[in-house]
Amino acid sequence: MTQAQIQIFLRLMRRHPRAAAIIFVVFAFVAGLEYYYATSPPHRIASLINPAKLATLGERAANPRVQKYVAILEEAQRLGKAPAVVASEAVAIAGLRGELARLTTEAMLRNHVIAERLGCLNAAGLEEMRQGRAPTVTKGPYRGEPLSVDHIIPLSVMPEFDKVIANLELMPLRMNIKKKAGMGDRQQDLLKKLRAAGL
Repeated sequence: MTQAQIQIFLRLMRRHPRAAAIIFVVFAFVAGLEYYYATSPPHRIASLINPAKLATLGERAANPRVQKYVAILEEAQRLGKAPAVVASEAVAIAGLRGELARLTTEAMLRNHVIAERLGCLNAAGLEEMRQGRAPTVTKGPYRGEPLSVDHIIPLSVMPEFDKVIANLELMPLRMNIKKKAGMGDRQQDLLKKLRAAGL
């Protein structure tokens, strides 16, 4: 509240204490709702995956957002919220519709599962991911490797899909380095779906 608004409110309190109390309760309720929606997991993720915001980023700058949204999905799950519900709500808030919404939701849930299976969602890993940094793989043959972000459809082949969340997938760094920048069946299938979604 501004200084002038506080003065008006104090005058109202002296003249009409009941009305002032009701206004205060309503104001506090609205402020609480605004805070809740701004900090809820779906809203936090939506701000990370919003296509308009992503379009303003430089090359590969969407990659840290994958780490961040996975951390938020895990935090939500630990609070009893289903990652599938949180991801779907986030996609809707971000304004994604139809096939692109479905592909984005699937990618987000897949990345959460990948991070979980590779043992990256421990306390240290989550702290890294919250900052948009690569956690360390703690399970499987790639133990000790950083968990990097890969472009399913390679950046060198289709640079226009650099910041498409549905095209970004978590992968141990060594596996990512070994991966060839080609267009196999999986890449062709995703390309077809992204084109059908209007990209």
